[in-house]
Amino acid sequence: MITATTTKALADALAPARDGKQSIGLVPTMGALHDGHLSLISRAVKENDTVVVSIFVNPIQFNNQEDLQKYPRTLDDDLNKIEQLADGSGRKVIAFAPSVEEMYPEPVTTTYHFGPIEEVMEGPRRPGHFSGVAVVVKRLFDLVQPQRAYFGEKDFQQIAIIRELLRQTQLPITLVPCPIVRADDGLALSSRNMRLSPAARNMAPAIYATLCQAVEMSYCEELPDVKDWVADTLDTFHEVNPQPDGLQFEVEYFEIVNDTTLQPIDTWDDAPGIVGCIAVWLDGVRLIDVIRFRPEA
Repeated sequence: MITATTTKALADALAPARDGKQSIGLVPTMGALHDGHLSLISRAVKENDTVVVSIFVNPIQFNNQEDLQKYPRTLDDDLNKIEQLADGSGRKVIAFAPSVEEMYPEPVTTTYHFGPIEEVMEGPRRPGHFSGVAVVVKRLFDLVQPQRAYFGEKDFQQIAIIRELLRQTQLPITLVPCPIVRADDGLALSSRNMRLSPAARNMAPAIYATLCQAVEMSYCEELPDVKDWVADTLDTFHEVNPQPDGLQFEVEYFEIVNDTTLQPIDTWDDAPGIVGCIAVWLDGVRLIDVIRFRPEA
């Protein structure tokens, strides 16, 4: 494994792959790596000659400065995990861990607009977030020039944004969505999970369990009823299951949407592919998850 902290070092490390016309894969991360990230890296290693794993907490995609300050940073541990995965793979793996000044040597003035797909769910609740995501991803695309880029489906709306970014910029990069990786109890793996107290971590799997029940209900209940049931079940979870320290879920949103346009739908027949997307606050931590309805369709 090679560690690069500057754009020049990254370019030098990538030069043999470019000169040899080898394939390059990119796995953008903000660090605090878990098994979900490692699954992306493993797939990239299998499908490319050289893989770049970026570790960069991107300040311009945070509209909440407290969230930025509290975001976990575990660079040494991250590098160890990448090195262990790279060892014996037979592939060249580059960890790119730049500073903010290295990534943005000049003030950022670029903004991106994505139309209806950014006007739902995360978009109105995190103003400027997706433009900030697009800026850093475009910067990484330009620096790495990969053939493939790997993103986890837990950030389902983000994948739609990156797909639109590629359409707008006409970059010849294949977007590779990868399945959500879950803990044994169903909780979607996330770097933010490490901020949960032990009691909150024990409570958090109820999110996925509720979503799974909603999928079962979708075969016999109307869509609006299922949508209301999910929010009500989680918002009142603490009343049925009293929690220590007064812990409770606060559902920020739960939307059932067309899996391509991300627009809300009213009936189960309104789209060929349907997903449910949720954001829930627990113990001061914002957790998101996604589930597919009618998964056998």
